[in-house]
Amino acid sequence: MDWAEKYRPAHLADIVGNTTAVRQIAEWARNWTNKSRPLMIYGKPGIGKTSAAYALANDMNWEVIELNASDQRTAGVIERIAGAGSVTASLTGATRKLVVLDEADNLQGNADRGGAKAIIECIRHAQQPMVLIANDLYGLSPEIRARCDPVQFKAVPARSIAPRLKYLCAAEKISCSDAAIHAIADSAEGDIRSAVNMLYASAIGRDNLDDVHVHTSQKDERVSIFSLISALFGRTGDEELMRLSYDVNDTPETIEQWVEGSVHLIEDPAAMGRAYRHLSRADEYLGYTYRRQYHTLWRYATAVMLLGVADAAGGKGIHTRIMPPERWQKMSTAKKQKSIRLATLNKVSAMMHMPQNTLRENYLGTISLLVEQDPTGYARELSFDADQLNFFLNDRARSTEIIKALMKEEKEREKETVQRKKVKKEPKKEKPRVEPAPVISLAETPPEPRPPKEEPIAPKDEPETKKVPAKTQSTLFDGF
Repeated sequence: MDWAEKYRPAHLADIVGNTTAVRQIAEWARNWTNKSRPLMIYGKPGIGKTSAAYALANDMNWEVIELNASDQRTAGVIERIAGAGSVTASLTGATRKLVVLDEADNLQGNADRGGAKAIIECIRHAQQPMVLIANDLYGLSPEIRARCDPVQFKAVPARSIAPRLKYLCAAEKISCSDAAIHAIADSAEGDIRSAVNMLYASAIGRDNLDDVHVHTSQKDERVSIFSLISALFGRTGDEELMRLSYDVNDTPETIEQWVEGSVHLIEDPAAMGRAYRHLSRADEYLGYTYRRQYHTLWRYATAVMLLGVADAAGGKGIHTRIMPPERWQKMSTAKKQKSIRLATLNKVSAMMHMPQNTLRENYLGTISLLVEQDPTGYARELSFDADQLNFFLNDRARSTEIIKALMKEEKEREKETVQRKKVKKEPKKEKPRVEPAPVISLAETPPEPRPPKEEPIAPKDEPETKKVPAKTQSTLFDGF
């Protein structure tokens, strides 16, 4: 097993460099709720982005569900794997599931058709934490970037890589000199994975490692085009200038375009004219190369171009920022506009169930008038972004304002949905039942209580006596 995998950091505390980014990731995980936005970890390859995601899951006791560039990231695959994983709970006893989408900026081609839209749906309905990993932040669609919190990983400095390499040597019981350690750390150019691989390649079959053994395993160093252009305008010898051109990882026609974009920096008009004549001659050699498939002519084109322009520049140096060729900027703008046009027409043609060619040739003007009358309705129905809406309105400020209003409306709707779900989940508490008190009218006064009726007392039994009739007057004269 190679050392990069064998010694992959198991905890966030083991990540080399990027302390601020690691702290931000840990804080996001501790405070994560259903309302939290996904993380977008971006930076150059080999600096610990994926390792940080796995270390985070290990620290938080989360299960990991990963999709990377080797998988087909179609809408169906993403909804089946990442979509289901972002909603359902874990069955392995983990507290949560961490959905990791590696190399998210490589969603392109037929194999990933519909993948970006599926990712947006996963983010919108996710009930589990999600982490998206990319090398280029702006290689992602604006809709995905707007729904994520970016975390940048930067190149790891050599002073941070060297202690890690010493630790690996101690763990493998290999004696390594400080010179060799610093040579590997410096040549890695911030790529810690490359540094570990270089150390592993140098240490194969050895117990002692010196800087002599390191040079054969160093990272392939390439001269940047900026170094070549600087040398072209400086006092650089012909042999050194040609050597730099061979080390640049670009074709001669690309170098020619960079040189052409910098010739205008020559102040003397006559010298500038000579430089353009040399470029023209080099361009002829390049044309012969492609027409006759005789690639040996490349070296002649490179020599005429570089040595001729260097002679015209006179070694006065370049005192301004070196910019890419202007034609590249125009081509990039045209490519972006074409991409926006195709994406917009694709959405409209799918809604109207007709081919793009028919839509563009016969109905584009009519649809533009309809969109101008109700831009908010069409943008909501077809999920337009600002660029796609601007394709119909030709008003950047108005398009941006409408899309911002729709995004705000969507966030409020999501909040209301979450609140309704919470209300449904909370059990209703039963209040104690209170008997209503009798209502007494003020007009009526309660009757006074009546005294209880006295029952007649029965006389006591007495002995019977013979009654003597009373003497009356009539009785006294009865004898006469």
